[in-house]
Amino acid sequence: MNFITKTSSLQKLITPNLYRFYSSKHNLTKSSLENGVQTITMSDTKGRNTLSVAMLEELTNRIKQHESEQALRAIIITAEGPVFSAGHNMRELLPEAGREQHKLVFNNCELLMMSIVESPVPVIARVDGVAAAAGCQLVAQCDMAVCTDVSKFSTPGANFGIFCSTPGIPIARSVKKMTALRMLFTGLPISAQEAKECGLVSVVCSKEDIDTELLKITSAIIQKSRSVIELGKRFYYKQIRYDIREAYDLGSTVMVDNINLKDGQEGIKSFVEKRKANWSHSFK
Repeated sequence: MNFITKTSSLQKLITPNLYRFYSSKHNLTKSSLENGVQTITMSDTKGRNTLSVAMLEELTNRIKQHESEQALRAIIITAEGPVFSAGHNMRELLPEAGREQHKLVFNNCELLMMSIVESPVPVIARVDGVAAAAGCQLVAQCDMAVCTDVSKFSTPGANFGIFCSTPGIPIARSVKKMTALRMLFTGLPISAQEAKECGLVSVVCSKEDIDTELLKITSAIIQKSRSVIELGKRFYYKQIRYDIREAYDLGSTVMVDNINLKDGQEGIKSFVEKRKANWSHSFK
């Protein structure tokens, strides 16, 4: 079966390249789209940017907000204040909230995490501060993460009688076992440098340099074909579920599909002809 699914979403063009910065109805997040990069900002500083049901729903909606627009090339998730996110809102997990409420919290959390995986463009966490429990999960689930050298990461759920089982899912897929289990069993935080060394974050830098580092990454992404990046992202998350032989079998098919895309052909021709590629960003 052809790995590439033709969709109309990547064939839509939008005229404006800049959206006004605006807040949601709950004032928990803000979003802007400029020069191909959507920045989603958690702005519940009073609540330490906890991932309440409302916050989870808003973040999911923000991630999906422009996904069908060809102008969108990357998403950055960041936060106001010294706490990126303190994790779930514990009031929503009190016994009196009831089992159905508890299910609602974790179902919405799953929807958010999967919206990151299923987004057609790279999703990057921008962390300047503390990312704890489900906040750490959010960082680990992003495709990349850039953090300042003062940032800290932890999964302290066991301290409060709730093991960080769901945060452990993306952490186990990003972080070396010894570090992942130390975080999950002890609840002790790790530093930004430790997070870099164990694979939780991509880049560590100073506060002054974080936006420069993000610009370097997003600029590199924007220079590529959106359809090729989408194909590659979907294949990456698919192939890690298979053993190596099955992954290679699937990968060979995907490479052939990629080469026969309009942008695959354009990329090869531009390389041979030593010129800049003119991408269509489509799945034709």
